[in-house]
Amino acid sequence: MASGKHFKYIVLGGGVSGGYAAREFAKQGVQPGELAIISKEAVAPYERPALSKAYLFPQNPARLPGFHVCVGSGGERLLPEWYSEKGIELILSTEIVKADLASKTLTSAAGATFTYDTLLIATGSSVIKLSDFGTQGADSNNILYLREIDDADNLYAAIQAKKGGKAVVVGGGYIGLELSAVLKMNDLDVTMVFPEPWCMPRLFTAEIAAFYESYYTNKGVKILKGTIAVGFDADANGDVTAVKLKDGSVLDADIVVVGVGGRPLTNLFKGQVAEEKGGIKTDAFFETSVPGVYAVGDVATFPMKIYNDERRVEHVDHSRKSAEQAVKAIKGKEAGSAVEEYDYLPYFYSRSFDLSWQFYGDNVGDAILFGDTDPGSAKPKFGSYWVKDGKCVGAFLEGGSPDENAAIAKLARAQPPAASPDELKAAGLQFASKI
Repeated sequence: MASGKHFKYIVLGGGVSGGYAAREFAKQGVQPGELAIISKEAVAPYERPALSKAYLFPQNPARLPGFHVCVGSGGERLLPEWYSEKGIELILSTEIVKADLASKTLTSAAGATFTYDTLLIATGSSVIKLSDFGTQGADSNNILYLREIDDADNLYAAIQAKKGGKAVVVGGGYIGLELSAVLKMNDLDVTMVFPEPWCMPRLFTAEIAAFYESYYTNKGVKILKGTIAVGFDADANGDVTAVKLKDGSVLDADIVVVGVGGRPLTNLFKGQVAEEKGGIKTDAFFETSVPGVYAVGDVATFPMKIYNDERRVEHVDHSRKSAEQAVKAIKGKEAGSAVEEYDYLPYFYSRSFDLSWQFYGDNVGDAILFGDTDPGSAKPKFGSYWVKDGKCVGAFLEGGSPDENAAIAKLARAQPPAASPDELKAAGLQFASKI
């Protein structure tokens, strides 16, 4: 590849944000050769959430090109050919190791340089590894992580190779819960281990978590709380055989899957842009402290207008929307036309087994649980409202219909005055549907 390529726009990162940015650039209008997407992955941008769900299903697993962006939000599927047709250069399997914002130059591991007029940082997160903490034996074979499609391929291969074997899942967040379910669906013996008093502690209350933990237990997933993995045993081939826990117990393991969080990939820009709350500080248009440099998705700390504070959000919905907003702002600035400020309502969701939940708003204040929280019910359906300073600021719903999910979103956006806890509990979903 010739060194020293120049582009009017470079999107650094070929994940969800990178793909949605490409679509928005095409929609707004770019000339052939103006835009490059640089990705360290070998494939065109795809909907990352599929990796912890349908990609690992025992029957008819999802495969590319099925889940390239933008199918996850009901949009068109952008195949590699789409980029060529639009004159967008998709530069794959290319890791950028140096970014010099002053000279507007990116340098790849292979020594190629790319210069730009406008840069969109969409580098996302890297997965936190136990080897980062020096955990004993953490480099053994079959201790797996999930972030990119290569990771999912490794996990899928391990599942096939260890059918009927024992899997230990380290971590009780999104990845832990989704992968425990999918491993169980693949007929593995599954044990979840996490240090917190209940699963998904950043979002779930103890009552919400109790439902999911009971549901998983009923499905045959074993859950060990309040302890962590402190080491691993391996056989002569270097394959993991056991997980040693802090409480002294030892779990046999053929596969270990670790989901203990991610870190925003901002290292390339350290000391070159303003940072805040672990991310790159941006305005409501995702422009950083360096003019012409924008940051979106996991790496951006942006003004959350609805709560009048600054936040960093790690979720696919924000990855999509922030990318679109930044491109609108870039093109708007060129055209001299006004673009509305980003006004994001936090939204999280997850699916596992036959369950599906959505959450909107802010989980602060007092949580009020409503509905049927019996994990043995044929179709459990329950939710929670969060009430702060007399207003309903957040809402969670398991088993909701599209209309009901839309109602709790509307409620979280409106922040209506809340009834008394007893009235809210009794009204349940009716309270949201009246907004």
